[in-house]
Amino acid sequence: MNVAELPGMDRLLPALEGLAPAYLVGGAVRDLLLGADSVDLDVALEGDALAAAWELAERLGGLATTHERFGTATVRADDLVVDLAGTRRERYSAPGALPDVEPAPLLDDLARRDFTVNAMAVGLTGADLGVLHDPHGGNDDLKAGRVRVLHPRSFVDDPTRLLRAVRYETRFGFRMDPETERLAREAVGAGALGTVSGPRVRDELLDLLGETDAPSALARARELGIDRGLHPALDADPELAAAGALGAAETGADRRLAALAALVSRAPDELEPWLDTLALGRGDRMRVAAAARQGPSLVRALRADPPPSAVHALLRCEPAETLAVALAHGAPAAPIHRFLADLRDVHLEITGDDLVAEGVPESPAIGHALDETLRMKLDGRVSGREDELRTALQIARGHVE
Repeated sequence: MNVAELPGMDRLLPALEGLAPAYLVGGAVRDLLLGADSVDLDVALEGDALAAAWELAERLGGLATTHERFGTATVRADDLVVDLAGTRRERYSAPGALPDVEPAPLLDDLARRDFTVNAMAVGLTGADLGVLHDPHGGNDDLKAGRVRVLHPRSFVDDPTRLLRAVRYETRFGFRMDPETERLAREAVGAGALGTVSGPRVRDELLDLLGETDAPSALARARELGIDRGLHPALDADPELAAAGALGAAETGADRRLAALAALVSRAPDELEPWLDTLALGRGDRMRVAAAARQGPSLVRALRADPPPSAVHALLRCEPAETLAVALAHGAPAAPIHRFLADLRDVHLEITGDDLVAEGVPESPAIGHALDETLRMKLDGRVSGREDELRTALQIARGHVE
């Protein structure tokens, strides 16, 4: 396999000379065999990856970022980015737990991987340059479009592989082989997904929701029972998620968060505690929860053909994900589009200081007058600074009197 033609290899291969035996591994090899235009450079070394990273960075004139806890590193030199890890074996002390790892040869490292199509390596050094190492038949599975685990406990040891298997099926048009699917259903039925931490579920779930054909992936997850395995109230409704993603495209929302919010919106009371376990960033969690609760409730209000000021009042404080979920639940698109295009950024040309300068005493009346004037401007009843000031003064003076 001619890895020398990959972008960046003209610099990386000479820099690896004299270091520990190195290999292009995992998804990088899979993508290369699939003919992907861009391949991430994931390199495994049979030796000390951290020491190799510092040496490699010096040779390339770049910088190394090391992660001693995991024995991994990233080397950056201009536009060249290389992820390094030492070859290792791993053992799981309990189902769903993070593995205990120790250094080991390449064959052991490949045997710990999730699926055969990710358990291949290509040599990068010496006489091994370009040699494909494929001890588990990953290339044959790749050609046949199969997702196949390496051992019977794969989904039990790491239940996030259930979501990843579905994602690979969807992204590449593959299918789990019958034995792998049997093991997947068995693991779901045995409650394997309940043994894995929320943040690890979050990462895989968001990756799945970010796929171009996420609805098909959700349909498959639903068929396998993965949704109910994550939470009994979670229904991976592909049509609702697709509508949420479409709504995200119309509103500028994050499509992954919008799709997640759409799924949670079916049963927010039951699913918000589960949402908390995912440990989303505070802002993302608030956007998803708000969208899940408020999105469906906006449908009836927007169907009532409210005036522009009422649309503005309904939507101005909502994140874009709420609007996407409202659209997913059947809200009319016209008022939402009008809010985004014309109403969202409408503001008055006057401020409270202008009213004070005209003799209005500082009081809540000023805020009320400005709010009412803005409402009238949104509805087309006020136009221009002079009209705004005259209207606001009338309202403020009437209010205080």
